Amino acid sequence: MFVQPIDYFLAAWFVLAGLSTAYVAWDQFRGNPEPAVMKWGFILITVYLGPIGLLLYVLADKEPRPGTHEEFITPLWKQGIGSTIHCVAGDATGIIIAAAVTAMLGLPMWVDIIIEYIAGFALGLFIFQALFMKNMMGGTYWENVRNSFMPEFISMNAMMAGMAPVMAILMMGRDMRAMWPGELLFWGVMALGIGVGFLTAYPFNVWLVSKGLKHGLMTERGEQPKHAEAKGAHAGHRDATREGKPASQHAGHAAATHDNQHSGSSEHGRNGDHGQHGNALPPAFAPTRTQIGAVASFATILLVGGFAYPFMKVNMYLSAHDVGGAIMAPGMIMDFDTPGDAMRDMAAVDPRLTTFEAAPDARGGQVLEPRIEDGVKVFDLEASVIRWSILPGETVEAYAYNGQVPGPTLRVTEGDRVRINVTNRLPETTTVHWHGLILPNEMDGPAEITQDPIQPGGTYSYEYTVGQHGTYFYHTHDHVDRQQSLGLYGALIIDPNNPADEIPADLEYTVQLQEWLKREWLTYPSMPMEGGFPNFFTINGKSYPETETIRMKIGQTLKVRFVGSHTTAIHPMHIHGGPFQVAAVDGMTLAESARYLADTVNVAPGQRFDVLWRAQRPGKWLVHCHIPHHTTNNNVETEGGGGLMLVIEVEP
Repeated sequence: MFVQPIDYFLAAWFVLAGLSTAYVAWDQFRGNPEPAVMKWGFILITVYLGPIGLLLYVLADKEPRPGTHEEFITPLWKQGIGSTIHCVAGDATGIIIAAAVTAMLGLPMWVDIIIEYIAGFALGLFIFQALFMKNMMGGTYWENVRNSFMPEFISMNAMMAGMAPVMAILMMGRDMRAMWPGELLFWGVMALGIGVGFLTAYPFNVWLVSKGLKHGLMTERGEQPKHAEAKGAHAGHRDATREGKPASQHAGHAAATHDNQHSGSSEHGRNGDHGQHGNALPPAFAPTRTQIGAVASFATILLVGGFAYPFMKVNMYLSAHDVGGAIMAPGMIMDFDTPGDAMRDMAAVDPRLTTFEAAPDARGGQVLEPRIEDGVKVFDLEASVIRWSILPGETVEAYAYNGQVPGPTLRVTEGDRVRINVTNRLPETTTVHWHGLILPNEMDGPAEITQDPIQPGGTYSYEYTVGQHGTYFYHTHDHVDRQQSLGLYGALIIDPNNPADEIPADLEYTVQLQEWLKREWLTYPSMPMEGGFPNFFTINGKSYPETETIRMKIGQTLKVRFVGSHTTAIHPMHIHGGPFQVAAVDGMTLAESARYLADTVNVAPGQRFDVLWRAQRPGKWLVHCHIPHHTTNNNVETEGGGGLMLVIEVEP
């Protein structure tokens, strides 16, 4: 399942990469005249770079017409491409294998990039250079290892200097699915890193080829074309000189090792350091130890900088296991010491974890009828990940009790014995806290303080005798900033045992407030911090104009129970059409003498107000938050408003 726009792009890109690779492989082995090691080099590069690899092959290496390959590949810029491709194909393969293995092992990023460097350098030097190029270089395997070490060191350092920071910063960026090999994004980041590494290594490889320290592109034919022989066709630049000496001192027995199968076979000596037409480099152009040392030192400085830079930007001590594929909200600030736990708490809900999609017209906060067992009222709550509609065409991935947001309303009577069985179907632990109730400490709900968290798949039973009455609510108390803001809350209405203690009204309506953060198709827990501020607001799980309409008649009294089930702001809740009487605060009924009139109450997270509003005039009267932004939907007004608004429609 694709969860971000980038996933569609990557899927299309990898299809193109597959088609490009198929073409390059077919064309190479159909008859492009070059050694097998370069054929496989271009194939691997096209696997990694897709259409870009195909473009490099067509522009720099594919024989345009029969018998012209030798002349076609002569320009130094093409030779540099060939040398870079040979380097990157080997090194990047080692890096990719190491990156996948270290991710699955759960090693931290700083260890990961070190292992990637070692694996890339080892595979490039011992396999792609010393082994696969042995026939062209001549000599023994270990001589080739020794002679290839410095060119490979320079090229690898230059490539990794570009590749390492790109991979580290993007893998530990907003979308940390990039750290896990099971995600398309991992391979997309690897491909981008290889592309940047190719660019940083290319100028170094051009220099190495020009100095005869590395092979570039080459031509290999079964029979030498006559016109190519006449032109003394170029077969590629040379490998490393020994100790910086002129190439003519080390070209020895090269021609014999090739049996004239390579064009210009005398140019492919073991340490082949001739110019492009078989002549030794003039002394002024032959590389010296000082030049090689300077280039190697500069490439190493780039490498150190490339390794150091991510440590200033992201937390390199975290692993793929620590972040769990977290996707952070746009604008969320993360730095080099942001803990993995914080990232997981702030991360979007993975839509692939949803187990249920509620109908668009589904309503939350429905009263849950208990069953009676030995005189105990028993309720069953199940926490799970669902998809919930807050507006037509606008859904959120929510944590919900019993498949609804808010969770079901539990309505009991003062003095009842209750048991609430809570089953956890979330991908993380959870608990339930009974906000404002006086009960046994072990039933209070704070995770790791009064109880062990309920593990995924586990069940915990809360049982107590209700000793109060009024408006209360329940909510998660494990990673509260994440779970409550994603929907784990519900109303707990306790009727008084003595009817005389009831606050009388003709109708009543419970208003549960909530804020939501929805960006780029994903739902994030809203938090009062950079990148975490909400852009949708709901009453009982719906945003206006999808909120319910309360219908009543002139002269009737409405009891509104405002519940601060939200997590980020103080909402000044206002009712049009005249003042209301504040009759109860935080579940405690106010004495008649203590009640007061108001038209706005500031409902903070966790607070409750019971207010009495009398319908005095017919018409449509608004109940809304008096922070204007909170009465919009993603900062847009719909049918006169949005968010925290509902209508009281009064008939004559």
